[in-house]
Amino acid sequence: MSVAVLDRVEVDYPGRGRALGPFSLNLASGGITALVGPSGCGKSTALRLLAGLEGPTRGTVQRAAGRGETSVVFQAATLAPWLTAEANVALPLELSGMPRAEARAKAVAALGRVGLKGAERARPAQLSGGMAMRASLARALVTEPRLLLLDEPFAALDEITRRTLADDVLDLWAQTRPAIVFVTHNVEEAVYMADRVVVISRGPGTIAGEIRIDAPLPRPAGFRVTATFREASEAVSSLLAKGSEVAA
Repeated sequence: MSVAVLDRVEVDYPGRGRALGPFSLNLASGGITALVGPSGCGKSTALRLLAGLEGPTRGTVQRAAGRGETSVVFQAATLAPWLTAEANVALPLELSGMPRAEARAKAVAALGRVGLKGAERARPAQLSGGMAMRASLARALVTEPRLLLLDEPFAALDEITRRTLADDVLDLWAQTRPAIVFVTHNVEEAVYMADRVVVISRGPGTIAGEIRIDAPLPRPAGFRVTATFREASEAVSSLLAKGSEVAA
């Protein structure tokens, strides 16, 4: 069953011309899709279409549009600095009309699931970069979305923290299995986290191709040193080179 569909969408910006398209993408329930491509290819534009943050110039978008059915995690943690971690995570529930006590209880449980038990009363300035991103993930997941959109959420973090959070996201996905789309420049991160990697050509972005990763999710220990991981990473890298050549 499809959670969201981009059907031959095109996005034009005044003074800049076309940023994306024609571009089509079908997202199945429970699937994890990575979007990779060079800077300016339209990856984040596609994500904004899926989030309902903007509309296409041409083409159609079908998406999970109910309240709380789509959640977005951006590169910056985007936490309200004056609220505690608990209050930040509870915010989307309270805005939807859930009683405060119930929303706060769900927020505490969500923080526990992302490894932030004991940090409920901390404010964003008291959290490390990795902890702030965990809080953002908790806020995104607390509504139990059908579609989770991640826009380079680990880009500002060190490699050890990135790898830890990648495993954490996959473990969290296994609990409720939302469809996930995440944007990344990192080929190995895409192959590790996704069951499908969609490669976008240089802007205006079109699909250069896609690679399916035939391996269990969440990933087993040692997956990064397997032939499957190495071959998939090489295939994605080849598609990236092809996409640049086609657009040149």
